[in-house]
Amino acid sequence: MIDFKEKIAKILADATNLNEKELESYIEMPKDSKNGDYAFPCFRLAKELRKAPPVIANEIKEKIETTPEEIEKVEVVGGYLNFYINKDIITKEVLNQIENNRDNYGKSKIGKGKNIVIDYSSPNIAKPFHIGHLRSTVIGGALYKIYKHLGYNVTGINHLGDYGTQFGKLIEGYKLWGQEYNIEENPIDELTKIYIRINNLCKEDEKVLEECRNNFKKLENGDKYCVELWEKFKSLSLKEFQKVYDLLGSEFDSWNGEAFYSDKMPEVIEILEKTGKLISSQGAKIIDLEDKGINTPCIIEKSNGSTTYATRDLAAILYRARTYDFDKALYLTSYEQVLHFKQVFEVAKLLGIDKKYTDGLQHIPFGMVLLPTGKMSTREGKVIKLEDLLNEAIQRAKIIIEEKNPSLENKEEIAKKVGIGAVIFNDLSNSRVKDEIFEWDQILNFQGETGPYIQYTYVRTKSVIEKAGKIPELKGVQIKELSDEYSQNIIKLIYNFENVLKQVTEKEEPSILARYLIDLAKAYSGFYNENKIITENKDTQNARVYLTYAVGQVLKIGANLLGIEMPDKM
Repeated sequence: MIDFKEKIAKILADATNLNEKELESYIEMPKDSKNGDYAFPCFRLAKELRKAPPVIANEIKEKIETTPEEIEKVEVVGGYLNFYINKDIITKEVLNQIENNRDNYGKSKIGKGKNIVIDYSSPNIAKPFHIGHLRSTVIGGALYKIYKHLGYNVTGINHLGDYGTQFGKLIEGYKLWGQEYNIEENPIDELTKIYIRINNLCKEDEKVLEECRNNFKKLENGDKYCVELWEKFKSLSLKEFQKVYDLLGSEFDSWNGEAFYSDKMPEVIEILEKTGKLISSQGAKIIDLEDKGINTPCIIEKSNGSTTYATRDLAAILYRARTYDFDKALYLTSYEQVLHFKQVFEVAKLLGIDKKYTDGLQHIPFGMVLLPTGKMSTREGKVIKLEDLLNEAIQRAKIIIEEKNPSLENKEEIAKKVGIGAVIFNDLSNSRVKDEIFEWDQILNFQGETGPYIQYTYVRTKSVIEKAGKIPELKGVQIKELSDEYSQNIIKLIYNFENVLKQVTEKEEPSILARYLIDLAKAYSGFYNENKIITENKDTQNARVYLTYAVGQVLKIGANLLGIEMPDKM
């Protein structure tokens, strides 16, 4: 793909004798095409050159003697230099790339030789896989697919919460009331009842809480009864979780949870002891981090000798560095764990691993999924199971499809794609850092900025091609037929697809891609409404049908990267 930014930066560098790469980083894409396809804000140079931005802009323009054929013209507007791209060249380039790459459009090799580890989803064993886990699962899943599309070697890890005091509580609860609950029949619900009940008892009786802690210590030490129960809870839970992953189409390369690191934690403790930084405090072993600006110490070992989340995460870092040789290791969790990861990443610097690994550790926090009534709590039993929510989405989508197109074939399959897609898109179209309030009316709106709208637009492109009879051969497409404003809006958006994917990985923000798909769908709607596609003029029809095909390709690829399947009919 022709890099227009690079060519403009070269023009600017030749005219100013300034650094080409630095100039390239300043170049913008105006929202309004009337202000050019690219713009260079001369405000950036005002301090260095000690001149007003409009003066700088005019002086640079005067020094630009010639431009390559890709640049149609250069204009000065205020303190900006506006660059206009040759329409024929960008149109030809985009359509050729679509033709040559098809389903692989937007793929690149920028990630070649680089290893990315993504830790996402990570539900707790024996607890409901609830709506609160949705964000980690779909954000992580989208990043997993996008990084792969850009050529990175990606490892997706489901770091299951299969260790900790919660299991000591479950074991104690099962000892007391196990016969009352049929965990084989309905494992998660029944184990949740036990957990809520024992948790309430722990609040009332400190001795019971202490016994729960002792149970976990026994589990760490390999007590046969505790281990057998733990394995049973885990096996039954994973079977239930897989139903959700099947619905969401989630992929993982590793299911190594916290328990996997139980035999790897002694090495971590040994290394930390040798540093002299591991100190005793009230019977516990801690790392004081005040000198790093973190007022809360990192607890490595509790007073009863049991380990903590931090110990297991440190063991995981050590293991992942050795196993995957990662350039970046991303951790997808809520904002509630910001302090935890600040502590862990700081302590990780003491493990003696290469600085490359500690520099590559990134916590990718996100806001909460809220019900209209507020936050959820497993301890209080106030949750919505994700499987139930996804099945409800499918049923709601089916009702809407029945109303809109009662004669449609394969309604069940299409309702699944629409319902699940709507839930995923609703999550990913919101900025990762913001809390999200889950509301059905917004999620399944076919007219708004939603997943169903993206899918409907894709279906429309398929319908147009069906009416045309076939996708025309590119060699027969007359580029001049696509010079109008509506066609060019689409061309520019399709050209920018790979850059959008790069932006997602730079900011770890899938909403950038989701918003892009909305913009592309809207641009096609404008094109569809203003331009007659099926027409007697075959040159016009061929060009517009091929552009329609290109839109459909990019919508499908982009949606698939977000984890959304596209129906051919709706």
